[in-house]
Amino acid sequence: MTTSIPSATAATSTAAATAVPEDGENGRSDEPGETGETGEISKTSGAAETAGAAETSGATGAAAPAPRTGRRRRGGLSPGKRLPASRLIGPVLFFALWAGASAAGQLDTNAIPAPWTVLRTAGQLWSDGTLSTDILTSLRRAGSGFALGLTAGVVLALTAGLSRVGEALIDGTVQLNRAIPTLGLIPLFILWLGIGETFKIAIIAIVVYIPIYLNLYSALSGIDHRFVELAEVQGLSKLRFIREIVIPGALPGFFVGLRLGVTGSWLGLVVLEQINATSGLGYMMFQAQNYGQTDVILVGLLIYGIFGLVSDSAVRLIERRVLSWRRTLNS
Repeated sequence: MTTSIPSATAATSTAAATAVPEDGENGRSDEPGETGETGEISKTSGAAETAGAAETSGATGAAAPAPRTGRRRRGGLSPGKRLPASRLIGPVLFFALWAGASAAGQLDTNAIPAPWTVLRTAGQLWSDGTLSTDILTSLRRAGSGFALGLTAGVVLALTAGLSRVGEALIDGTVQLNRAIPTLGLIPLFILWLGIGETFKIAIIAIVVYIPIYLNLYSALSGIDHRFVELAEVQGLSKLRFIREIVIPGALPGFFVGLRLGVTGSWLGLVVLEQINATSGLGYMMFQAQNYGQTDVILVGLLIYGIFGLVSDSAVRLIERRVLSWRRTLNS
């Protein structure tokens, strides 16, 4: 009996230790039997949930949208690829309609001659030598006035855009000049400069410099002030700041003004060459008006249009080359 008591006590202690679990151990039940049952239920529930999820995925897999494997195509909102010779499509269509209407007899030949009549007249004027002389005279006048106006517009815009003192002295005066009709200055300039070539070149220069000044000055004033702060932090000098930040930032506005100035030189020329002139396209058109030669007038207008289109295209080409770093909708 004495030897069996320790064995029984040990067995009882072992059973008690097995029967009483520690509190809070993985959320087990107080009794071993319940713990086993709960574990079996948890395993069964987990298996059921996994199977249900698999069935749900299989059932909805056909209806669910397929995952996107590729990237969204870039540039979908852009105007699209540039058409070849897109600048010529409109003029070619215009001449085609003109020729078709003339061939169908829908146009009065005395008011609007047919395109082939205008071309034949241009050939006759060229063979006589009068058209080539008039073209060279007009090109010289327009070129001289454009060069003078370009220089004045750039210098004034840089002075007003980079200096508060220059802005106070120049901008108000230019805005006043812009409000005055330029062609209304012709009588005053004739009294000042005479009726020769000088006043014609001066008027063309005024017509050219105003759009160049306005667009360049606006571009200079619109440069973000954060670039100025960045240049100050980097310790850039005034000259380097103008060369590396101001000029590249103002070039887009400058080219807009340049295009307007080129067109303005031709618009002013057609009026000025009808005032005390002995040669030039405007003079040729004025003489044709006196004799009722509509075809000659159309020859002059077509040459003006061709000069304007070519000069604008040349400025566009230079702009694309100079601003090749810029990415826009049109590039």
